[in-house]
Amino acid sequence: MSELTHTVKLSNLNIAPRKVRVVVDRIRGKNVAQALDLLHFMTKLGAGPVAKLLDSAIANVRQQGDVDVDALVVQSVYVGEARTLKRWTPRAQGRATQILKRTSHVTLVIGA
Repeated sequence: MSELTHTVKLSNLNIAPRKVRVVVDRIRGKNVAQALDLLHFMTKLGAGPVAKLLDSAIANVRQQGDVDVDALVVQSVYVGEARTLKRWTPRAQGRATQILKRTSHVTLVIGA
């Protein structure tokens, strides 16, 4: 069996990159079954979308043909910063302060 890698991307996730990095750091280098177990029992907000992304990657690899899913490993996963929405909130004495609503791009690579 040849070396197989598959890359999936999740764009514009409405969670700050700093919060998603905590989740993806836990699954990097793990077997996909272990990674899914970790994600399903994690209480972080970013665990759900990352688990869905990993499920999608596994389904894509299955569609490609004869692949042992148990041998798949999360080779790399990283989070980049996407667009930032800029909003304003009122403050005392007629002032306003800016709120930065950050979003994320997640890239996941699995392979055998």
